Amino acid sequence: MTVSDPASTAAPTASATPGAIARPDVLVIGGGPAGSTIATLLARKGWQVTMLEKERHPRFHIGESLLPMNMPILERLGVLDQVRGIGVLKLGADFPVDDGSYNRFPFKRALGDSPGFAFHVKRAEFDQLLFDHARAQGVDARDGVRVDRVELDGGATLVHARGDDGPLRFQPRYLVDASGRDAFLGARLGLKRRNPRHASAALFSHYTGVERRPGEDAGNVSIIRHEHGWLWMIPLRGGVTSVGAVCTPEYLKQRRGDSEAFLQRTLESVPAAAVRMRDAVRVAPVHATGNYAYDCSRMSGPGWMLLGDAWTFVDPMFSSGVFLAMNGAELGADAVDAVLREPAREAEVMTALEKKLTRGLDEFKWFIYRFTSPTMKAMFSRPRNVLKVEQAVISMLAGDVFDAPAVRWRLRLFRLLYAVGAIRMAPMALRAWRERRRQPSVLFGGDTVQADDMRDAATASPAVSQPLPDFGHHDTEPAR
Repeated sequence: MTVSDPASTAAPTASATPGAIARPDVLVIGGGPAGSTIATLLARKGWQVTMLEKERHPRFHIGESLLPMNMPILERLGVLDQVRGIGVLKLGADFPVDDGSYNRFPFKRALGDSPGFAFHVKRAEFDQLLFDHARAQGVDARDGVRVDRVELDGGATLVHARGDDGPLRFQPRYLVDASGRDAFLGARLGLKRRNPRHASAALFSHYTGVERRPGEDAGNVSIIRHEHGWLWMIPLRGGVTSVGAVCTPEYLKQRRGDSEAFLQRTLESVPAAAVRMRDAVRVAPVHATGNYAYDCSRMSGPGWMLLGDAWTFVDPMFSSGVFLAMNGAELGADAVDAVLREPAREAEVMTALEKKLTRGLDEFKWFIYRFTSPTMKAMFSRPRNVLKVEQAVISMLAGDVFDAPAVRWRLRLFRLLYAVGAIRMAPMALRAWRERRRQPSVLFGGDTVQADDMRDAATASPAVSQPLPDFGHHDTEPAR
């Protein structure tokens, strides 16, 4: 079906009723941090925005640790004090070493002006706070409304959805897919692809009674290596700690359906975690999620864009997910605003945005791909601040990689030091490299939180009815 582009930005607000077609300026699929952020900011710019979330808030989600560079975004949104009220103060990250101690990376030592703190949040609370705030800012924000199908035709878009009152139809001037790991458009249009450079899967749950670090380190996120990957420990409000084991898919396939016992055995096998879990009591189900890393071959097309995890997702090792989603949403709001005002500039604007976001994302990817290597283990166990390289790494951990040339050139120096270290321990480094490159070919399912549409979309009926239009710009470069 070909749908004509609405002629006026003064269309009535998108209070769609069954059988009618609502015509908002922007329709956002997904009510998580990315969706709520871009919806709020576009509404402030005067656009009529509808946001559809398939679940009902509050709903469980992982990704509970924010970065310092989230803080300015939250302040600009006007919700920083509210987030402070539901969060646990996070002053840094720590990485245990073999002698039982741990190395601290406090955010206050970062280069530049990034804040010296962040928060850990329960995502059910955080996401609902952002969603409700978007509604208060004038967004037609609806949860419990699932998008079933999208029709595209050279920039014209018709969105079919379903809520409690039946089917709904929307004809926005611009469509934003912020559907998270569902990757609604990317998966169904054949853009979503498994990352060929990295693969991991995870088991995780919430516990009480987990021992916390002393003093000002009590709010640290702890990142603990183990033989098959790494663990996270994230202190949350109310004495709860989020604990997860990110592992190679090959290792997790050994669980044979018994996720709870397998997670317990994994935690007990890691001394730095076992000592802190002695008095722990699990207070939530154990979830398993399949191969993490993927991206989409491009971020946008005529009349639409992919945002946050709907575009790309990497291993959450450095807690970058929420920040990358909200940063992309803030920059994306400016881009969509520019496109709505000057449609002829769409390709130029969106190509520039994708290039900028990819550049920052690549800084995280480089570290994540190599973090479990023996070379990186040695460097993080004995950090050295030569030419402020250690402080640049802390800036990366804080999320300050997009507009920070002083950080980026030092991260290039870190890469050089890494290469020298890898040569020195060549046999071990080569074995680790071969093992890491083999893992993407190992499939792991059993996702109990978000579906892996890379498999499901291949057999589902089409949810996007038109061939994918193109701007003519290059596809996103595969992760290196």
